[in-house]
Amino acid sequence: MTHPSAYTIAVRALCEFTAKQGDLDLRFTPSPSSQEGVAGHKTVAARRGGTYRAELSLSGQHKHLTVRGRADGFDPERRSLEEIKTYRGDLDRMPANHRHLHWAQAKVYGWLLCQQLGLSEITVSLVYFDIVKQDETVLSQPCTAGELKLFFETLCERFIEWADQETAHRKRRDVALTALQFPHASFRSGQRSLAESVFKAARLGRCLMAQAPTGIGKTIGTIFPLLKACPLQELDKVFFLTAKGSGRALALDAIDRLRSDVDGKLPLRVIELVARDKACEHPDKACHGESCPLAKGFYDRLPAAREAAVAFQSHTKESLREVALAHQVCPYYLSQELVRWSDVIVGDYNYFFDSTALLHSLTAMNQWRVAVLVDEAHNLIDRARAMYSAELAQSDLRAVRASAPVALKKPLDRLNRAWNAATKDQSEPYEVHAQAPKKFASALQEATAAIAQLIADQPAELDGDLMRFYFDALHFTRLLESLDEHSLVDVSIDRDVHTRSRRADSVMCVRNVVPALFLKPRFVATRSTVLFSATLTPQHFYADTLGLPDNTAWLDVEAPFSAEQLSVHFVRNISTRFRHRSESVVPIAQLMAMQYQAQPGNYLAFFSSFEYLEQVAGEFAVRHPQVPMWMQARRMGETEREEFLDRFTAQGQGIGFAVLGGSFAEGIDLPGKLLIGAFIATLGMPQFNRINEELRRRMDATFGEGYEYTYLFPGIRKVVQAAGRVIRTPSDRGTLYLIDDRFSKPEIVRLLPSWWKVSRGSFGS
Repeated sequence: MTHPSAYTIAVRALCEFTAKQGDLDLRFTPSPSSQEGVAGHKTVAARRGGTYRAELSLSGQHKHLTVRGRADGFDPERRSLEEIKTYRGDLDRMPANHRHLHWAQAKVYGWLLCQQLGLSEITVSLVYFDIVKQDETVLSQPCTAGELKLFFETLCERFIEWADQETAHRKRRDVALTALQFPHASFRSGQRSLAESVFKAARLGRCLMAQAPTGIGKTIGTIFPLLKACPLQELDKVFFLTAKGSGRALALDAIDRLRSDVDGKLPLRVIELVARDKACEHPDKACHGESCPLAKGFYDRLPAAREAAVAFQSHTKESLREVALAHQVCPYYLSQELVRWSDVIVGDYNYFFDSTALLHSLTAMNQWRVAVLVDEAHNLIDRARAMYSAELAQSDLRAVRASAPVALKKPLDRLNRAWNAATKDQSEPYEVHAQAPKKFASALQEATAAIAQLIADQPAELDGDLMRFYFDALHFTRLLESLDEHSLVDVSIDRDVHTRSRRADSVMCVRNVVPALFLKPRFVATRSTVLFSATLTPQHFYADTLGLPDNTAWLDVEAPFSAEQLSVHFVRNISTRFRHRSESVVPIAQLMAMQYQAQPGNYLAFFSSFEYLEQVAGEFAVRHPQVPMWMQARRMGETEREEFLDRFTAQGQGIGFAVLGGSFAEGIDLPGKLLIGAFIATLGMPQFNRINEELRRRMDATFGEGYEYTYLFPGIRKVVQAAGRVIRTPSDRGTLYLIDDRFSKPEIVRLLPSWWKVSRGSFGS
């Protein structure tokens, strides 16, 4: 009969929880890649006798705790259980706490094997395999079964108290979520159908694309049903992923509202993940015990910090910092640890979708059953493309080559020569290669291997620029290995530099076009993924480019707004095309002034670029100095962005000038009198250039709609997002001007929200 508090854990997780000690030490050492690790394990196994058994599945139990894992190898002739670790560099420099952890894993496997085979004694061995020299260093300990059993049970006892606590928490959580009520008296229009679809997707184990208009409460409308699904679908975690910090704040606020409806006693552990540079207490120090006081003895103080943190249930960046500093541990790495023990994790897209994503790797390693919410999912295409693209600049190579240690001169020189050879016949400033030039790819691999070896041999302080180049080169090389028709290799050359000097600056890029190949495994790893946004039209564009499963469900929530709330004007007598831009400046300024004089209030005006914005703003300021105006600036910081938004007050009047696709074109909430209208002087389409034209060709070859996938769909999405700032609630009223003669074309009109109705008095009609 199963114990009511039965708990299962992997050997690695058990040892990391109970046997880690000492400092947090993140000094970079070039560890073998996963492929090199697999090859190293195979090499060691091949050197053993014919009776050698590799990759043994083992499991054992202590009380109600089941421990399972896969031992690297067992030599029955020598009765030696082997734990194999691949490495490069000087083995003597391996931190003692790493070695301590390796021994713990080996001894646990040793006991599980003794128990399974009925052995009374065994030799436990750590086999350190140098992937460069192909040498083995074997450290062995003869152990009796009794000794190994005692060691195993000691670790289990340390964990069982925590496991019992976790099991009890899970039961309390599931009981509370079963009884959880929607935190409002009723659902908003469209919100119920959204919530029901999210719940159904979790029940059926399917992905869902949900297009739902702004103002219906998408955040609470997706979080609530997934939490309700947790007990029935035995979900371990819910990941709420967003592209911006404002999305994280909305998710945390929604969960706080759910918690407040049960007197703040909802047993739900929530953690907000933020970037390391935003959580670091000592940015001037390195992440190891000899430099940072919060890394010194980190694992010795971690148990108490972890215990205190989970007692608080919910942690934003600020509250987690308080706990971390009270226990003198690093806030960022405490948050990474708490992911394992939290129910809801709120963070950026990259935590699950990037190639080295923390949440995805933990999900796979621990076999978690998870559901994922992707907020403002229209952003995921561009973000994923960036995750799976890489650039190298030859100017960076030349800089590191000039100051590199002697040992790196030759490989970096070879790389520079190969780079020159790859670009010497390039007559155009931009060219696409069918694949990376072979000699360049080979030289790059040799250079990264040489840098890795130097780091392994001399891990002391290395030049920061060299390390940055090394990491960029590694990322570039990895993407080259997975290159297929969804990505391309291109070279851009600065033509001005090229005409002045033979030492032209060129940039080599592995550019992802369609991230579907990389994202598909992420969707497979979840019980359900819900992608929601106000702009997911057309459906096939997002499904194709993101690699969603064929059975992905689709929901288009009807807008709760009426056509009378938004007066939409097509301005057909103005062209915002680049060649007509100078002619459009005065008419646009006049149009804005006319609308403002007719109905004073707060407006936003969106343009395709800062240059265009500045031209119209300058004209407007000269002709209409009585109208208050403020402008988005290039590279605005958080304080400047807040000051821009603070100008929108209920009693205020004026026009804010912003760039379409920027930080004020989506994700901001200005209901009621805070914003009564918008002018959009662009179709928002990406710039027509050689790179985008190559993307168009690839999209055309893959999907047959190159222009639409590259230009039209992404552009109109930005327009609809910006326009969505005007009407935020069922009581809002506003005016929208779409300034360009192309807006009235049928292929564009059908991409606009169906509830919009163009006013009869459209300009230029």
